[in-house]
Amino acid sequence: MIKIILSDIDGTFLRHDKSVPELHASAVREIISRGIKFALVSARMPEAIYPITDGINLPRIPVISYSGALVLTETEKILHDKKMPADDTAKILAEMNRWQDIALNFYTGRKWYVRANDRQNRYVEYEIKVTQAPVETADFEKLLSGGTLPNKILVMCEPPTCEEMERELGELFPRLNVVRSAPHLLEVMDSSVSKAVGIEILLKHYGFTVDEAIAFGDNYNDIEMLEYIPQSVAMGNAPDRIKKIASAVTDTNENAGIYTYLKEAGVISN
Repeated sequence: MIKIILSDIDGTFLRHDKSVPELHASAVREIISRGIKFALVSARMPEAIYPITDGINLPRIPVISYSGALVLTETEKILHDKKMPADDTAKILAEMNRWQDIALNFYTGRKWYVRANDRQNRYVEYEIKVTQAPVETADFEKLLSGGTLPNKILVMCEPPTCEEMERELGELFPRLNVVRSAPHLLEVMDSSVSKAVGIEILLKHYGFTVDEAIAFGDNYNDIEMLEYIPQSVAMGNAPDRIKKIASAVTDTNENAGIYTYLKEAGVISN
């Protein structure tokens, strides 16, 4: 019996224009009415997830943020909060100064900080528009010296720079997880962080097994999640490698693939 549905957000639960297909919204409402848990699993911060659920009139749901570094229940109780080590954070931020025309973002818990000179960066402005999350300016060195550690550092830059930084920083900092989540976005977290780890913590909290879950994803940062959950589903818009990893493939995010799969699997009826 299925007790929890887990879904990535961008490219999976949302359309490419960042809207929620109505069939996805109605599917989740039916799932919750049946007593099945629904959790969103994303690299986003909680404040960039709750506007999505609020926008379709859902009650608070469990969320796995920062690709597993922060796990919250539906009451917003913290189950897991993995920060990056202070020494590694300081060193990688200093190393990033080698590159020009990049915007750095410092995410810690429910807070998002950018450097003052990055506040008007077009990528930062777009992120604010898309996520509706509040952002503050700060000196990252002062944050670290004051004991504030990040769950995630996010670099925004042109795709060739992003690719170069991923390669070079990944080699220099093996204790950190340095990976692109989009052509222009580079995520940096502790190496222990993954969506699978976050899901494992959430399942343990509720007393569920992996066989009582269904997971939906569409991209490379969903691989560990799709490998961890036996009933894993790749969206129709996913790369072929992701489709081969998942146990099933559904329709695209544009065509409400989550609804399609859950209807065909008999999890929902409407």
